[in-house]
Amino acid sequence: MKTSLNETPASSRTHITFLGRMNSGKSALVNAFAGHAVSIVDGAAGTTTDPVRKSMEIHGIGPCVLIDTAGFDDAGDLGQKRVETTRQVAQETDLAVILFTQENLEEEANWFRIFAQQDTPVVAVVSKCDANPDTEALCAAIRRELDTDPITTSAVTGQGVDALRERLVELSHRTEGKRFITGNLVGENDLVLLVMPQDIQAPEGRLILPQVQTIRELLDKKCLVMSCTTDKLEQTLSALAYPPRLIITDSQVFRLVYDKKPQESLLTSFSTLFAAYKGDIHAYIEGAKAIDGLRETDKVLIAEACTHAPMEEDIGRVKTHRLLRQCTGPGLTVDVVSGKDFPADLGQYALIIQCGACMFNRKYVLSRVAEARAAGVPMTNYGVAIAHLSGILADVAIPE
Repeated sequence: MKTSLNETPASSRTHITFLGRMNSGKSALVNAFAGHAVSIVDGAAGTTTDPVRKSMEIHGIGPCVLIDTAGFDDAGDLGQKRVETTRQVAQETDLAVILFTQENLEEEANWFRIFAQQDTPVVAVVSKCDANPDTEALCAAIRRELDTDPITTSAVTGQGVDALRERLVELSHRTEGKRFITGNLVGENDLVLLVMPQDIQAPEGRLILPQVQTIRELLDKKCLVMSCTTDKLEQTLSALAYPPRLIITDSQVFRLVYDKKPQESLLTSFSTLFAAYKGDIHAYIEGAKAIDGLRETDKVLIAEACTHAPMEEDIGRVKTHRLLRQCTGPGLTVDVVSGKDFPADLGQYALIIQCGACMFNRKYVLSRVAEARAAGVPMTNYGVAIAHLSGILADVAIPE
């Protein structure tokens, strides 16, 4: 994926999701919150069908994505598909806003429980307070039944919008602090060498997203950054006055770079860095051990974040397959899914291998890790798996 060095990708933004019943005022509140029209507003129930996303900056939180969802009481076969889409959005939600319009709180309470299980902060909002004479009674019911203090809002008058923004800022400070792609591996003035094969997965004139994000972070950290393609590694090392503190490579050439790197230089890969940045690196390292026990009759799932047509020498669909089958034999079954597709029946697999997940936010990746753990299936990622298969995982630098 091509991106700007100055552009924050959606996967690195705080995801704020607005949920509620049909015609509860979600779209109107999103528009009022954003300060301009993001979603279509209409008096007819069910106007919002698919999730609507708006990237913006919120002072005190930073880069965010506002997500407007379909009503979670939508009915019929199509309505149930919309509700299922909302459930998928919930898996990537960092902060949730649930709107209330009636004293029957059963549906809303169920969503509160879903977010509580994910450790996702929730703000309760009583919407349309300018037109609801029962606002005080509804607020009292929410306090009594859900033990939370709601905010009353009106998208028409603007009441409560600032209070909602302040509550979200407060909750964002209670969540996980700022994370770095390179963790604690490097600091100011450290020399970092990036080995970046420019192949069919990074067409001419483009860098892939993990490379762009990593370069930007290293520049922000005031590191000294050098880059080269794989075929120029030896010449680049010879041109340097001293060995790099850290070498970051594409996982596909992990072993080649390992064999040529200076002994004192740390080595990791973009995929390994993103495994720690977006997922659970320690679970992935433990999960990689399952590779040694794979049998030819087993099934392995490869989960890619990107949705693209398979390419020659594709790392997930070709190279990882080949490495695994070299260990088990040609009969190993390897299923590949992409995007948000993720099988409900994970128990059929002996191992799950997730890509670097640069297109997903951390909340969503961790939800996949939790699903795999609940199914009792070990999970790892491209970089960790390839390092293990190459026999160098113990020597790979892992960020904390």
